[in-house]
Amino acid sequence: MNPLPVEPAENDPLLPWLATCKQRLHALGLDGLLGALLDAAAPLAPLGAQLLYVAQPTLGLALSPRVISQLADVLEEPEGVAWLRWHLGLDEDQNES
Repeated sequence: MNPLPVEPAENDPLLPWLATCKQRLHALGLDGLLGALLDAAAPLAPLGAQLLYVAQPTLGLALSPRVISQLADVLEEPEGVAWLRWHLGLDEDQNES
């Protein structure tokens, strides 16, 4: 079950970027830490989205501006953190099946 009602389009760069992050986090054993951080920071997600918008010109040197914009858009949604957890493989529901 995908918690976000609107899924990014197939050609959007956010999903491949999240898949790469998922692989790297798992390889480093940091997926549990990220899950805890996302849980703790979930109420601040809209503020994080605004920070991404403000920092986009600088972050654009390292990441695609579309990825930054789409990530900020996801964080502005009420279920955005749950959607990120789902796509990063951090949901307990995913790990059980």
